[in-house]
Amino acid sequence: MGCHTSRSLPRHLLPRPPRTDDVATPSVGRPRRLVVVVGTGTNIGKTWVSARLLAHLRQGGVTVAARKPAQSFDPSDDPATLDASVLGRASAESPEAVCPPHRWYELAIAPPMAAEALGRPPFSVADLLEELRWPDDGVDVGLVETAGGVRSPLAADGDCLDLCAVVSPDAAVLVADAGLGTINAVRLSAAALGRAVPNGPLIVVLNRFDPSVPLHARNVEWLAERDKYRVVVTPGDEERLVEYVRG
Repeated sequence: MGCHTSRSLPRHLLPRPPRTDDVATPSVGRPRRLVVVVGTGTNIGKTWVSARLLAHLRQGGVTVAARKPAQSFDPSDDPATLDASVLGRASAESPEAVCPPHRWYELAIAPPMAAEALGRPPFSVADLLEELRWPDDGVDVGLVETAGGVRSPLAADGDCLDLCAVVSPDAAVLVADAGLGTINAVRLSAAALGRAVPNGPLIVVLNRFDPSVPLHARNVEWLAERDKYRVVVTPGDEERLVEYVRG
């Protein structure tokens, strides 16, 4: 089977980076340090890692807030397990503060696809950015968790990478699995993030790390020593993750 190229796609389907004149600015002040959390894929553990990071920051006396611009889920899911709920418990906020209720989509596919399937209005990257509201009294660290992988659709006109580009984070956390295939997934995702988020550190988190599995240890060594990424593992390395995120 031949490879598809961008030339075979209709013009309106070609991805484009967001332009500065396309997007609004957040209506409430930016945190002193803003961090995005993205994944190499879905079900990779972004929310678990984010919650651990938020909890460790708070234990160190750092004020935090978490935001999930849009979330989708199965209607049978326990509300306490939804991303906004988990993040809210970690940041001491309500789920509705973490993710606006009108951006909750009860269909377990990418949020803009869920909105379309549920007959709800489409939304743009600019809409998500405008809705990214932070506490009036300010916080030390604000965390924005995306949905799915780096190039997963997040709005009708863009993906997680597009949102990362317009929020201009001070650091990016890339969550990956610790096992087979992670080197390829990290390299591809990190290369994309490097173009969209040129400033601030990129921290690679290998989640579900098991020190008794040789492959897991080799993946850490390869990514850290050969590719020169800042690599931490979870569980077990949360304090170093905090150090990297705080800069």
